Amino acid sequence: MLWQSIVRAFELMGENDPLLNEIIATTMKMAFTSSALALLIGVPFGILIGISKFPGKKIVITVLHACMALPSVVVGLTLYILFSGTGAIYSVRLMVVAQVVLIAPVTAGMAESYVTALSPWLTETAKGLRLKKPKVLFLAVNESKYQFIVIYLMAFARSISEVGAVQIVGGNILHETRVMTTAIALNYNMGQFRYAVALGIILLLIALGVNTVATIIQHKLK
Repeated sequence: MLWQSIVRAFELMGENDPLLNEIIATTMKMAFTSSALALLIGVPFGILIGISKFPGKKIVITVLHACMALPSVVVGLTLYILFSGTGAIYSVRLMVVAQVVLIAPVTAGMAESYVTALSPWLTETAKGLRLKKPKVLFLAVNESKYQFIVIYLMAFARSISEVGAVQIVGGNILHETRVMTTAIALNYNMGQFRYAVALGIILLLIALGVNTVATIIQHKLK
């Protein structure tokens, strides 16, 4: 069955099927948008926490780390209740919002952990050069630029593989909000296992392609 599914996956890619192309396009739009927004929101917040000293910092970090494990179905259900009856429900836009809520704490937590490890060196450098807070933040960003690619890959992987929240707020509507993961779940529930596995293989190939490109960029930046 697995070999047949692999063959079917490559057949699907070779057929240039409009429906499959549409599902892949919706998936990429959601994944790239949500992971980029999560990176832009979470990383500066995580760096700021990592380089700062303030009362209750340990509590903030504990809460942040707890938010990194937010259940996707809870986030999806909460957003569904908040936006039910509005034009935002069952849209790619709300799917992106759900993804950002889930992923931003992950990017923030990863950035905070990395910058905290750099904190002793950053503190000494800032004292030696008499840098003010904005310049310390810039220094932390500069020293973490390679790590940003790793963080983004984590964010993208979380986004492209998510099913719970996007199923709830997106509704898996054909030609509108159907993405690879919800299409896989749908075909599995319908008993179309070979097609579901084939879609999963295509999803893995997409993720592998993005990771390969990011790795090449990371090496060229060094």
